[in-house]
Amino acid sequence: MASPQRERITALILLLASVPLLISPAKALNCTSQNFTNKMLYDKCVDLPTLSAYLHWNYNGSKLSIAFVAPPASPTGWISWAINPTGTGMLGSQALIAFKHSNGSVAVDTYNISAYKFVQSKIAFDVPDKKAESSGGVMRIFATLELPNGMTLVNQVWQVGSSVTDNDPVRHDLQPANLKSNGTINLVTGTQNASAPAPSPAGTNSGSGPSGDNGGASVTISGGAGLALFNVLLLGSFLAL
Repeated sequence: MASPQRERITALILLLASVPLLISPAKALNCTSQNFTNKMLYDKCVDLPTLSAYLHWNYNGSKLSIAFVAPPASPTGWISWAINPTGTGMLGSQALIAFKHSNGSVAVDTYNISAYKFVQSKIAFDVPDKKAESSGGVMRIFATLELPNGMTLVNQVWQVGSSVTDNDPVRHDLQPANLKSNGTINLVTGTQNASAPAPSPAGTNSGSGPSGDNGGASVTISGGAGLALFNVLLLGSFLAL
């Protein structure tokens, strides 16, 4: 007859074996596992720290070809990736925004974000090629931007929204993930740094304080590190029985 200790160890092994099955495949993916219908290969990619977004790119010193991948906040929503040449937040961003148009097609347009309202317009960079697609709950923006020679360190801003009205994107949520979706990225090395949360529009309440985005420190553990920590904690709880 098996001892209680052996039974606990056997149960622990079975439980740990089942843990990977509990992890959503979408959460387990990273940028290196993504492929594209256009068969394009990109030299570099990064997992962006918020909004389940990813950036892939090729850069030759003046021409930047990108693939930006993110799930919109709702099936009728939008996604955006931008470079801000004058600051680190949304205002001043030279943006690419993709969504499903009223005729059902998915397209990407350029927006100069000069106010907390999205109006289609030309941007500071030439964009000779751009397109978008949607499948599996995810949208993808493919574009080529012509940047000033030697522009290697850029302020990037990415965002998702939940709705579009009359082919105009409606303002995104003001949740912590939305307010922290910006930072700098080195197009040559691939190094990225997150910026402080962007300020909320005037007249709105972003929820600062204990329940808001600035109310306290938080730590997110993802991928293998999170699973390893879970296993350690679980093992400790079993051995304590």
